[in-house]
Amino acid sequence: MLKQQSHIVAPIPDELRTRALYTVNELRERGKADKIAIDKLFELIVEMTDNGLDFFFLEPLRRLNASMLMGMARMGIGSMLKGSKMVVHKVLKKLDDRSLAAILDFIEEIIHEPEPAAS
Repeated sequence: MLKQQSHIVAPIPDELRTRALYTVNELRERGKADKIAIDKLFELIVEMTDNGLDFFFLEPLRRLNASMLMGMARMGIGSMLKGSKMVVHKVLKKLDDRSLAAILDFIEEIIHEPEPAAS
């Protein structure tokens, strides 16, 4: 569905992509929104969010060699991540099995393998 819409892209390390897809499959097989599933999903979402925040907010500063602004940006991003962790944790604690499946579908939808390099 996202491929039919304009969208922005944030790269993630291959290791995170592999682990995310493994976690999605593992949680889908379990099929239960229990504490174990919620904890694993929470950790995955936090790491993916952290990667995205770094790319969208810090990477432009790196490319501009704006090292003076990096400290302020990191502090702001740290606060943003802390606030989002609280919200995500509250939402996930109330997750039912059907909602878990919907979130897993969403994660699969937003993760893509790199396109082959043009020859």
